Amino acid sequence: MFGRLTLESLPFYSVIAASGAAVTVLGGLAVVGAITYFGAWRLVMTQWVSSVDHKKIGIMYIMLALVMLLRGFVDAAMMRSQQAIALNNEGYLPPDHFDQIFSSHGTIMIFFMAMPFLSGLANLIVPQQIGSRDVAFPFMNSVSLWLTTAGAGLMLISLVVGKFSTAGWTGYPPYSGVEYTPGVGVDYWLWMVFIAGFGTTMTGINFLVTIFKCRAPGMTMFRLPLFTWTMFITSVLIIFAFPALTVACGMLILDRNFGFHFFTNGMGGNMMNYINLFWLWGHPEVYILILPAFGVFSEVVSVFSQKRLFGYISLVCATIAIGLLSFTVWLHHFFTMGSSARVNSFFGTMTTIISVPTGVKVFDWLLTMYRGRIIFKPPMLFTIGFLVTFVIGGLSGVLLALPPIDYMMHNTTFLVAHFHNMIIPGVLFGYLAGYMYWFPKAFGFKLNERWGTISFWCWIIGFYVAFMPLYVLGLLGMPRRMEHYEIAAWQPHLIAAWVGAFIIMLGLLALAVQLVVSVRERKQALDLTGDPWNGRSLEWATSSPAAPYNFAVLPKVESREAWWNMKQRGVAYRRPEKYEDIVMPKNTYAGLVIGVAGGVFGFAAIWWMWWLAFSALAVIVGTIIYRASDDDDEFVMTASEVKAIEDARFAQLAKAPKNEMADEPGFAGEAAPEPAT
Repeated sequence: MFGRLTLESLPFYSVIAASGAAVTVLGGLAVVGAITYFGAWRLVMTQWVSSVDHKKIGIMYIMLALVMLLRGFVDAAMMRSQQAIALNNEGYLPPDHFDQIFSSHGTIMIFFMAMPFLSGLANLIVPQQIGSRDVAFPFMNSVSLWLTTAGAGLMLISLVVGKFSTAGWTGYPPYSGVEYTPGVGVDYWLWMVFIAGFGTTMTGINFLVTIFKCRAPGMTMFRLPLFTWTMFITSVLIIFAFPALTVACGMLILDRNFGFHFFTNGMGGNMMNYINLFWLWGHPEVYILILPAFGVFSEVVSVFSQKRLFGYISLVCATIAIGLLSFTVWLHHFFTMGSSARVNSFFGTMTTIISVPTGVKVFDWLLTMYRGRIIFKPPMLFTIGFLVTFVIGGLSGVLLALPPIDYMMHNTTFLVAHFHNMIIPGVLFGYLAGYMYWFPKAFGFKLNERWGTISFWCWIIGFYVAFMPLYVLGLLGMPRRMEHYEIAAWQPHLIAAWVGAFIIMLGLLALAVQLVVSVRERKQALDLTGDPWNGRSLEWATSSPAAPYNFAVLPKVESREAWWNMKQRGVAYRRPEKYEDIVMPKNTYAGLVIGVAGGVFGFAAIWWMWWLAFSALAVIVGTIIYRASDDDDEFVMTASEVKAIEDARFAQLAKAPKNEMADEPGFAGEAAPEPAT
């Protein structure tokens, strides 16, 4: 009945594993206890988990991302601590546990931190930037969230029941095959990626259709804000890339569980097919993660330089070029597989070429800042930190694009340093900048700037201290993923990397303190205008937080900087002549049910409880049929209700103080709100 699930599956085989499981369980109980203590179950269930409002879904995505950022950092800190002390000794982590940790670290940071953060920012902002009331498919949006959450849940459950994969975050066969890794670890990895991948693919479809079909009147493609443009190209990449990963995981599941031979050495299988499929997804995935961050930087650098974004057309073309070229470089991840010189030369050349549109973007951002009146708020600090640091990672990437150099650096810590040099400043700095920049749009008050600045300096200093030594270690020949070593010259660099991880931990702590302090002092940091930064795009035309319908009357767009143009023309805060009824989607628990059933299905398949797996699958199918048959899935918000909300907003605008940005040195001026009448 319970398949291969036994009492021996509990994490009592080591103190460290039991401690990790205890922290996970206690963390979950703490959340349940807090909701119970504050009597918030009705609010949580009726206003949040059942919601199809894109803004609330975006907030829940970001909450998931921040939780998994903390969880993934714990793995990183454990690895750095192990390597700092493991000279001529075994350290404190057994090899098997160390292998689980580096596998879970990569899996969490890519699939369950970066991807939810991306989806969260997109959900929160894109519909408002294009002047839309919602995404194209609100229910699909809910299903996407809960399938992603189900994958993350399986990740956390693997700490408590069974062991996680030791095959790395890439899951290469033959090691990930059942003959070399017969336990449940690889199955956990496969099913969580498989389930979350479905959610992400639906997100890509949803936002592609939303950006194509739901734009406000006058919002042509070449009037889209840069963040929306990057999400448009990202959505295309998701739609084409994620099926390759889903197929690769599905084939490996069949190999492991049903005796297929897609990726074995015998019976006609070929393990390199998996690696090709994985990186056919994996390199576009780098740009799936980084392009939205580029969009955030474009928004931030323009607003805080108080200038029109330089080179809009070139930025759009560079984004499109990166999207196209991202599918032509995947083989540089395995130059050492033994391909011909022609094949390696082609992919090396394409890898070098893809750096060109990225360079165009860097120069456009710098030229936007040139002679601008820069205001150094935390989002701008993260942007400047990115510009300085990302170029170093790009240069190391151009080096690795040369097959002879890649042969020397392959599987060394040089590669670890390069990858983190792209992902931390290029992706995480962008998402943190977006989190701080758009936080008032989500919650109606600004984050504490002092703690945001402290967090930035901890992140930037910690990054350099943690990862620059890994470049040196790679040149000294240290392989990655080593849990102990015998070369004394390596240890000083590894100790420095451990110190850097500690400084980054302070940056994470500062983020937590910033949130607590901001909530406590929120009445002093209220955003009463909806436009706290003197913004330039349409999301700042809505209240903070925005009404359920975003726009009472859809805006008419007449320029690229739609909101800035409206303020300059004096029509930004003009009351409409009348309001109309607005049709809105109803909340539903169907998305939550599908997500929970998806998680149960994955858990049951991992442990071979096939009766439970088929039961969960039946629940998913039944819920989809029920939802498809439900014609009563919308409600009407009457014109009088809309008017009442808008009247309250205009009354608030009348009481709003002047924009605090006006007190900053070099303030460029703004169009003041018209008084409410």
